[in-house]
Amino acid sequence: MKIISVESATCVVPLDSGVAFATRSVQERHYTLVRIRSDSGIEGIGFSYTGHKAGGVTTMAIRELLSDVVIGRDPHQIESIWDEMYKESILHGRRGSVLRGISAIDIALWDLISKDAGLPLYKMLGAFHEEIVPAYASGGYYQPNKTPEDLANEMRSYLDLGLRAVKIKVGRVSTSEDVTRIGFAREAVGNSVPLFLDANNAWSDASSAIQACREFEVHSPDWIEEPLMPDDILGHAKIAQAINIPVATGEIHQTRWDFEQILDNNAADILQSDAGVCGGITEWRKIASMAAGRDVIVAPHWLADIHVHLVASTPNASWVEFFTDHSVLNIGRLFSTSLEIKDGGLKIPQSPGIGVDFDDEAVQKFSLDGWL
Repeated sequence: MKIISVESATCVVPLDSGVAFATRSVQERHYTLVRIRSDSGIEGIGFSYTGHKAGGVTTMAIRELLSDVVIGRDPHQIESIWDEMYKESILHGRRGSVLRGISAIDIALWDLISKDAGLPLYKMLGAFHEEIVPAYASGGYYQPNKTPEDLANEMRSYLDLGLRAVKIKVGRVSTSEDVTRIGFAREAVGNSVPLFLDANNAWSDASSAIQACREFEVHSPDWIEEPLMPDDILGHAKIAQAINIPVATGEIHQTRWDFEQILDNNAADILQSDAGVCGGITEWRKIASMAAGRDVIVAPHWLADIHVHLVASTPNASWVEFFTDHSVLNIGRLFSTSLEIKDGGLKIPQSPGIGVDFDDEAVQKFSLDGWL
């Protein structure tokens, strides 16, 4: 089997209404989509979230830098293809948008070879869970005129849907206001439901983060996510040592070498590696294995349609992050299928590959320049 084409597209999908978190406001999402065809007629698809501006940079990297590395290769040679893409991009990438392009291609390759084998991705990787994986409802964003009572009602709605863990944003308002918000969320879900906090790099230094987190501790949150900018690994380590809340980070980190630094410095209790960011499924698995050797769990960020399979095949993976509608993470508008909630988690798709197909009409509607 040989790869005969690599096509990519940039899609810009507006949010129904803007949302905000600690460091920015977002009105639209950009996604890079990939489809890879083999000479046997099988097609694999991949994708990555590429920010709320300039998503086309990742698509350009695929078209002008990476696709030539892939065409003509046997898609089963994933490790070799990954290595060559990484080396080809050494002057342009190693991190950032180019790595997101590598990630999308790598996801498409795994989708293709899983379809060729007639297996859902998690079984191709080696299943750990069989039918359902744990998932938490991600939400609690800041919006104009949204009150703590509104936040509490949002959290209750996630439990009503059948999920058994929730996450809210912190860091955009004063610490005292956030303490109130967290209190309303905790009261809404009860003490037995995990309540995660996401700061989105809210604080500029470890001391400020520590001070805020110590005030949050009264409500027993189950982790604090990304308290500082991702490159401040030593700052994360200071926070992890100083507070009684587990520290989670990694959604923007890329490659095993970034995560090795986090682990070596004891900078996180939970790694949130994102297969659409860190280097694809191939690199995500290396990171998870490295974390397992340090007795650290992984809880991947976003892209539940991919991560449902990775959590299902990874013993030290704890949760899939899940958005119950398209109001915040709206890549689902580009898909013709969606995941199902069951028994407090997500049903693992059983069709070959990832179990996701692009909605051609939606892709055409939201793409900037179509498939090239």
